[in-house]
Amino acid sequence: MRRALTNTGWLMGARLINAVLSLVYLALATRELGPERFGIFVIAFTFAQLVVGFCSFQTWQAIIRWGQGEDDRKTATGFALALDSLTIVAGAILSALILFNFGELLLLPEKMIVPTYLFTLASLLAIRSTPTGLLRLHDRYGRAAIADATTSIVRVVGAVVVIFVKPSIQSFLIVWGTAEVATAALYWWLAARTEPIHWRRFSLTRLPRDLRAKGEKSWSFVAGTSLTGMLSIASRQLLVLLTGVLGGAALAGIYRVANQLGDGLLKLSQALLRAVYPELVRNPDAAKVLTTKLMRIAAVTGLVVVAAGLVAGQWIITAIAGREYLAAFIPMIVLAAAASIELVGASLEALLVARGKAITNFLLRGIPLAAGLIALPWLIDWFGATGAALVVLSTSILSVTGFLIASRCAERAAAARLAEEG
Repeated sequence: MRRALTNTGWLMGARLINAVLSLVYLALATRELGPERFGIFVIAFTFAQLVVGFCSFQTWQAIIRWGQGEDDRKTATGFALALDSLTIVAGAILSALILFNFGELLLLPEKMIVPTYLFTLASLLAIRSTPTGLLRLHDRYGRAAIADATTSIVRVVGAVVVIFVKPSIQSFLIVWGTAEVATAALYWWLAARTEPIHWRRFSLTRLPRDLRAKGEKSWSFVAGTSLTGMLSIASRQLLVLLTGVLGGAALAGIYRVANQLGDGLLKLSQALLRAVYPELVRNPDAAKVLTTKLMRIAAVTGLVVVAAGLVAGQWIITAIAGREYLAAFIPMIVLAAAASIELVGASLEALLVARGKAITNFLLRGIPLAAGLIALPWLIDWFGATGAALVVLSTSILSVTGFLIASRCAERAAAARLAEEG
C-alpha cells in the first residue's frame, strides 16, 4: 500500500505540475486564437491523438507482466519495441489516407492538412510506452515524473514565444509537437540510464513463442490491453473530434475547454491505475485489501473535486479562457463527475488486468461506449457540448459497475476453486 501510494504521489506530482501549467497554455491558446480558430487547432491536435491511441499498444503493461526476471525483461522489451515500431508505421499510413482523402470532413481547411499530418508523425515518433514500462518496473516513478513535466513546460514556453513572434494555428502545432518529441527523448534517456535498452531482442515472435511453451497466451493479453487503451482514447478524444464534426469547430473548442478543466480526475485515475498495477502483479494475495483501501480514498477525492467545480467552475473558466467559453461550465461538471467515477474504478480495472482479464475490461468499456457513440448525434443536437459529456458519464457509470461485478465474480470463482482443491 505504501509503495503504491508513493508511486502514485510521484505520478501525481507530475500531473499537478502539468495541470497548473496546462491552465497557462490553455489560456494563451484560447485567448489568442479565439473560439473558431482554437476549435480548428483542437480538431488537428485531437486527430493526431486519436491516430496514436488507435494504433498503439499498451506495451508498458506487457513489460511489467512478463519482465520480472532479467532475461525475461530483455525479451519483453524487444517485443514492446517491435510493437511500438508497428504503431509508427501503421499510424503514418492510416493518418495519410484519412487526411489527404477526407480532411474536409474533419472541418480542416486545406492549408491545415499538411501541418496536421506532420504533427501526427511527430506524435507517433514520440510514443514512449516502452521506456515508461521500464521505469515503472524498476519503481523509477520520480524519473518518469520529471519527463512528464517536460510536456507542459515546453508548451508554456513555446506558447509565449509564439504569441510574440507569429501567433497562428500552425505555430501552436509546432510547439505542441516539439513538446511531445522532447518528452519522449527524455523518457528514453532516463530509461536507458536505468537499464540498457535491449534492441537485439527486437522481435514480434520471440516472446509469444516463449510464453506459448509455458502454456501462456501473449497476444490475447496484448489485444485486450490495447483495445481497452483504444477505448479510453475513443471515449475522450474521439468525442472531441465528433463534437466538432457534428456541431462545428467552435463547439469542439468549447468541449475541449470543458474536457481540459473537468478531466483532471481522469488523469488521477490513470496515474492510480499505472501505480497500482505493478503492485497487483507482484502481490496478488494482497490485491483485494489494496483495492478496497484505494477505492475509499478515490471516492472522497472525487466528491471534493466535483463540489469545488460546482462552486468555482464559472469563475475558473472566465479567468482562464474568457466569457465566450462559459458554455463549457455544465459539460465541465459532467466530465468531472465521470472522472470521479473512473477514479473509484481505476483500482478495480487494474485488478482485472493483473488477473489476466484484459478482454473482459475491453468488453465492459466497449459496449457502453458503442451505445453512447450511436446516440451522440441526437445528444449534441439536443444538449450541445453537454451531450458529448453525457456519453462519457454514462459510459463511466456502466463500465465501473461492470468492473465491480466482474471482480466479485472472479473472487467467487477463485474461492470455489480453492474449496474444491481443499
